[in-house]
Amino acid sequence: MAWPNIFRRGTLLSQFSHHHVVVFLLTFFSYSLLHASRKTFSNVKVSISKQWTPSPFNKSIELPVEIWSSNHLFPSAEEATLFLGTLDTIFLFSYAVGLFISGIIGDRLNLRWVLSFGMCSSALVYAFLVTAAVQFAGGIIVFFGLLVSPEEIGLSGIEAEENFEEDSHRPLINGAENEDEAEPNYSIQEGSAVTQVKAISFYQACCLPGVIAYSLAYACLKLVNYSFFFWLPFYLSNNFGWKEAEADRLSIWYDVGGIIGGTLQGFISDVLQKRAPVLALSLLLAVGSLVGYSRSPNDKSVNALLMTVTGFFIGGPSNMISSAISADLGRQELIAGSSEALATVTGIVDGTGSIGAAVGQYLVSLIQDNLGWMWVFYFFILMTSCTILFISPLIVREICYLMQRRQARILSD
Repeated sequence: MAWPNIFRRGTLLSQFSHHHVVVFLLTFFSYSLLHASRKTFSNVKVSISKQWTPSPFNKSIELPVEIWSSNHLFPSAEEATLFLGTLDTIFLFSYAVGLFISGIIGDRLNLRWVLSFGMCSSALVYAFLVTAAVQFAGGIIVFFGLLVSPEEIGLSGIEAEENFEEDSHRPLINGAENEDEAEPNYSIQEGSAVTQVKAISFYQACCLPGVIAYSLAYACLKLVNYSFFFWLPFYLSNNFGWKEAEADRLSIWYDVGGIIGGTLQGFISDVLQKRAPVLALSLLLAVGSLVGYSRSPNDKSVNALLMTVTGFFIGGPSNMISSAISADLGRQELIAGSSEALATVTGIVDGTGSIGAAVGQYLVSLIQDNLGWMWVFYFFILMTSCTILFISPLIVREICYLMQRRQARILSD
């Protein structure tokens, strides 16, 4: 959104109005509702697996053998687990297609319509009544309450462009090797008129600097992050024998770590004005955290602590790539800061990530069934290392820039 600096004079707080607060809260809670509707399925995997397998493999459900011989879905818990992984894969492939399409649509239609339609229509097809009903109500609120442009509150297009041009939150990624050579050009002005840049094509968005690299990196990282998202309660119950409700409550700590990690790492990258070095350090530490968590003892407190640390170093970078970095990629000077490119680029990055996550969910169930949970963690370590590999050229370039900037400051002093 191209209006974070409407009130340029005065204190920092004076730069934001109540409209900013409303937009933030509505988009935050809409994502929370969508996230909750997805999370519900992973929370009930243990119960679903038990109900799909016959009583000889499931001592918690006592039913006559005759009933299971004619009605059970799978002959063993292992086959039920593989099918659950297949369901996750199908969901994430559909999710990826939806991201690509919604990104293109979002750059061409009113974002309020796109978001509210997506929330309401998806609520109509989820299998859990409570989360679906709350999400549908949230879609209605978004439709009537969300502002998507300054013009909706009376600001002219020219004023909005001027405010955006002087915005201190400039994108941290551009196509120039030397940032001093980059000439920001957020609009093309002819006299008093402002010529808006049209929405770019899907191919043009893919060709923007950094889009392919971050998309491939996110495919590996989202695989790991969503594997925790979909399989963590099941792993805790299956590996440690904990009750499903206890495993569900404990798995929240991974999300807590991701929230804190994304916020703190995003703040540090804003201060440094570079994203890749922060991501690289976090991902290197993520490898260590995965090794530590894979060897967690059968103790809920220790497990929760290690889980929070793992979420901090994996969920944090994942949140950064899907939000701040996607926004940076979609606001590069090469496309004149066109907001019409933002949703397309975000769809490409997030959609590619979902393809990787979709493949990963079936692989997780397959590896666990044949080799055990420890090899699943080895797989996660490999994917995290591949994430670092894909963004390594960007890491080197941005570290060199930071060193040059530091040397320039030393010489100037």
